Amino acid sequence: MSWKGNLLSCGSNAKTVKGDGSEYLTAIMYLKPYKTAGINLCAMAEQAKCIDPCLVGAGRGQMDSVQAGRLRKTEWFIRDRQGFMAQLVADLESFVSYCSKRGIQPCVRLNGTSDIRWELIPVQRGGHTLGNVFLAFPMVTFYDYTKIANRKVTHTTPGNYSLTWSYSGANEAYAKQHAIAKANGLNIAVVFRRKGDIPTEFLGLPTIDGDRDDMRFLDPKGVVVALYAKGKAKQDQSGFVVG
Repeated sequence: MSWKGNLLSCGSNAKTVKGDGSEYLTAIMYLKPYKTAGINLCAMAEQAKCIDPCLVGAGRGQMDSVQAGRLRKTEWFIRDRQGFMAQLVADLESFVSYCSKRGIQPCVRLNGTSDIRWELIPVQRGGHTLGNVFLAFPMVTFYDYTKIANRKVTHTTPGNYSLTWSYSGANEAYAKQHAIAKANGLNIAVVFRRKGDIPTEFLGLPTIDGDRDDMRFLDPKGVVVALYAKGKAKQDQSGFVVG
């Protein structure tokens, strides 16, 4: 299945489609990462050393037209936040309707290639101002990866936003933040160089196969989500990729 809004779309991501089917459908929003559009949308990118191995250019991201579209959306987010959020609400309403007609649970990743604290950005829906988009759409399952370990989303959302913290050993101080992530109830995603290198335990936690699908909100608590390097990440020597 495929659906496309002005900011969100589904059906074209090789990872999320593994989980799409009769029960779930995931729509993703892709913006320009780090400082590539003049504003830093990935606050911990320098510390985690994930700039070079970023998946921003993977798959359809290699196409100039796709990058141009992501730049357009990012510039809109920067210069007209209120208008951008109004469009996001409109997209979400359309996506919820699309899924409802098919009896499928709508799932959304807002940070496909960014790391924005959406829980801090208010929205308007139905004539009301709400603290964030998660409160505005409690019927949607939102999930993302993040490198910001202290995001305490449980204090600002109705429980429909699941975050998985992304580990990197490139910076000792950053790597130690896995304790903060664990304390905030976040699972930990780790990128390994080769699939055969994935251990049964890492950071004192059992590992699970994170490449089987992208549905991180279904993962058991207290695990390391093992991913294997793709694209430019296979050559990464910074410590972001383990192995």
